[in-house]
Amino acid sequence: MVVGAGPVGSTTALLLAEDGNRVRLVSRSGSGPDHPGIEKVTADAADRAAMLRLAMGAVAVYNCVNPAYHRWPTDWPPIASSLLQAAKESGAVLVTVNNLYGYGPVDHPMSEGDELAATIAKARVRANMWLEARAAYEAGQVRATEARASDFFGPRETSSHFARMIPRALAGKTVRVFGDPDTPHSWTYLPDVARTLVLLARDERAWGRPWHVPTNSPLSQREAVTALADLAGVPAPQVRGIPGWVVRVAGVASPLLRELHKVLYQFERPFILDSSAATETFGLQPTPMPEALATTLEWWRGRV
Repeated sequence: MVVGAGPVGSTTALLLAEDGNRVRLVSRSGSGPDHPGIEKVTADAADRAAMLRLAMGAVAVYNCVNPAYHRWPTDWPPIASSLLQAAKESGAVLVTVNNLYGYGPVDHPMSEGDELAATIAKARVRANMWLEARAAYEAGQVRATEARASDFFGPRETSSHFARMIPRALAGKTVRVFGDPDTPHSWTYLPDVARTLVLLARDERAWGRPWHVPTNSPLSQREAVTALADLAGVPAPQVRGIPGWVVRVAGVASPLLRELHKVLYQFERPFILDSSAATETFGLQPTPMPEALATTLEWWRGRV
């Protein structure tokens, strides 16, 4: 059962279905890709009774939900609790998609052994989701694991930081980015997230701990835009940073920017993911960046 029909959930559901699995894709909208192996169901992930009923008989429950950014502290706890309980009672493996917020600002490449030391509410709620799932695993109540990724890019992803750079880069217009355009930043290819989720559910070595999704060497925002322009055969546009004070002022009127200002450190200093553990343990490799960028570009052009 895949919960959430956004880019990650839809990509994971398709990967599973194309591998011959029967997939139940659950979302509030009942949307998702059309495939004979995918059953699309309309339900609220916070509805404990519905999630338990839908999870019965499932091999795995993939938590790919993505509440509105500014509503994480209120919307995530009931969803996480509902899906954890569904996995406990159904016997399904719980595999959750998470990000790197829980680590907070760091001065080194992030690894799974780093403390979840962030203090802001948005980060603590994501960290607590894992801590609760791990406690249940250690108590013998559930089989659970977590895949942590940096900022997504790839087909179907249209709202990430990376995705917002693409249309302007292809049009040759100035690209305005948060923070320092030349700071190294890890970008995780969305299909690699789906591949990792599927593997973590199947391999018992993965259970009871988090794993970083295999991710290529970092690129600055300027380097990413330049690489896209080169692949598209268009001149590299100018890339200009948006100062933090501008984001802070704009946040007075925008809940999204108000929350984003709290995590601008991710773009003002190196933000690098160490994914070597998944590669060494499972043999997972990130899709080479040129291939990932080319596939992403092809998908974007197909939307026009």
